[in-house]
Amino acid sequence: MKAGFIGSGNMGGAMMRGIIASGKCTEDEIMASDAVAGALTAVEKDLGILTSTDNKIVTSFADVVFLAVKPEYYQSVIEEIRDLVTWDKIIVAITPGKSLAWLEEMFIKPVKIIRTMPNTPAMVREGMMGMCPNDNVTEEEIALVRDLCSGFGKTELIGEELMDVAAAVSGSSPAYVFLFVEAMADAAVAEGMPRAQAYKFAAQAVLGSAKMVLDTGMHPGELKDMVCSPGGTTIEAVRVLEEKGLRSAVFEAVKACAEKARRM
Repeated sequence: MKAGFIGSGNMGGAMMRGIIASGKCTEDEIMASDAVAGALTAVEKDLGILTSTDNKIVTSFADVVFLAVKPEYYQSVIEEIRDLVTWDKIIVAITPGKSLAWLEEMFIKPVKIIRTMPNTPAMVREGMMGMCPNDNVTEEEIALVRDLCSGFGKTELIGEELMDVAAAVSGSSPAYVFLFVEAMADAAVAEGMPRAQAYKFAAQAVLGSAKMVLDTGMHPGELKDMVCSPGGTTIEAVRVLEEKGLRSAVFEAVKACAEKARRM
């Protein structure tokens, strides 16, 4: 199977790196294009994949075409490649705010489309991707694309009405987590810990905590209670976080992100 990426920036590059590292495709089974020459040169040198400055060549080459460009470029890119998108090709759209109906309208003819929302932890093969196929994509083709994308993380099929929620709780949320890690590390530095060590302590704590949620299946509140000994240090810290509105701030941030995605 051959994969094509129109757009080779942070997201596209992360996905390609995971696909190659996992053995889902070899370097000569992936081709990328990009409007920014420097980005294309970087992925060619870093990953050893095939590259082209022509989106049409990438489309003709690939069985699965990932559209990894910014939302404002979607219409022009689709107008450029749509005559080359045959029934045997699958389009994987990576963008907020562009519905399946809109994408189908842009292609004019019936096309196999999977709307997705990945996130940047794909760079370390720990990504999370929500996927929503249109009616033209078969179960076998969905399984094929999910297997390909498993090279850089986990996938979940969701209804299209949840795509903007996925953007908020997964696509954008690494930024929230990075803020949290940075804040914890800054506080540790203020208490005398060297910065590099503070980042390691904070990041590993977040990584391990997330793994506990996934591996144990326990409710996050239950896991929190396990750490909070009566009259102890942790419950005092939790009291301050509640007082400062951490839970409410996160809630409102996710809602604001989802609302912004709906307007795009």
